[in-house]
Amino acid sequence: MEQRDLLIILYDYYGELLNDDNKKYFEDYYFDNLSLGEISGNSGISRNAIHKHIKSTENKLLFYEEKLKLYEKDKKLKEVIDNIKDETLKEKLKKIFD
Repeated sequence: MEQRDLLIILYDYYGELLNDDNKKYFEDYYFDNLSLGEISGNSGISRNAIHKHIKSTENKLLFYEEKLKLYEKDKKLKEVIDNIKDETLKEKLKKIFD
């Protein structure tokens, strides 16, 4: 999996742990595909500061996953559910995760 894809997935898990500025810059960069210069122009801070915010956010997301492993555990649970033979139980468990 590409680093970009992983970071976007981790943002879904841990985004609420970030401050508002970091969320905004991350979303602008990864979801809205804005350049650092465009984000800088919109926010009124330097391009370098935006870059530092985004890198800091990326590192935080990776740190949270390293410590909490929510994404990794979720993947493993989904694999276990997919291998359950009892279809009724399988569907009930899938509803929990959807």
